[in-house]
Parts: sequence; structure tokens; C-alpha cells
Amino acid sequence: MQIKLIIDEKYVETEVLIHANEYSGQIEQLMKYLKATSTDVIDGYLQKEIFMLKIVDIYFVFSEGAKVYFQTEENEYESKRKLYEVEELLEKDFVRVNKSTLVNVTKISSMKVERMGMMQLVMNNETTVLVSRSYLKGLKKRLGIGIGRDT
Repeated sequence: MQIKLIIDEKYVETEVLIHANEYSGQIEQLMKYLKATSTDVIDGYLQKEIFMLKIVDIYFVFSEGAKVYFQTEENEYESKRKLYEVEELLEKDFVRVNKSTLVNVTKISSMKVERMGMMQLVMNNETTVLVSRSYLKGLKKRLGIGIGRDT
């Protein structure tokens, strides 16, 4: 893969062009990464107000029934998006830990082994989130835990 950077005053906004002879998994990953890194804020709803939440301030995202919520230090905001849409937007900083929850990896304080192969995450704000066995391997990989061992 070649990477070229062109600095020119005629560009008002940064533009990324990808030239390839075919669409591949590598290109798809690159596009997802570029899209995710361009997101610094996301809209959250509290009562009748819309707040532009900084991604770095969100501890975790969870779904309850058909609704999706952002948990910050101060409040719980509703999202108008589906959980999978939020996951795509925030994949740079968040990882899915169970069927209904995404956590901000930068807000994880510690991890505790629970019964039956489950793991409990303790977040920086002292809240806890359960990691199901089916998502534990992906979380460990994302955090770089157990690399080189069969975990």
C-alpha cells in the first residue's frame, strides 16, 4: 500500500481518496477506521434537549428494549440510532462486551473474573459492566491481554 500526502492551500477541507484495483477487506477496514476517527461528538437526547456529547465523555452505550442510551459521568442520554449503528461510528474507542453493551476502552479501570467464565469490568466512574463469554476473546484482543497465550 502506498501512502501519499499532498499539502496545498487550495484545499479548504481534508480530503481522502483511495485508489485500488478492487474492493478488499483491507480497504473496508481503512474506510471504517477513517469514518470512525472523524467522529468527535454524537447526539444524545435528554428530555426535550439535544446534546452534542463528546465521545471521550461516554463510559458505555447500552440498549434496553428498542432504545439505546449513552452513559456519561453525569447523565444517561437517549440515542435515536440503533446499537449496531453506534458501534460502527464508535469502533475506534468502543468494544462490544455483551449483546446489548459497548464500552469505552479508555474508561475501563479494572477487570474481575466472575462465575461461569464471565468477566466484570469496573469503569473509572465505579460502575460495572458484565462481559459475556462470547465477547471476552474480542475484548482481550482489543486490550492486548493474553497475547501469545491460548486464552
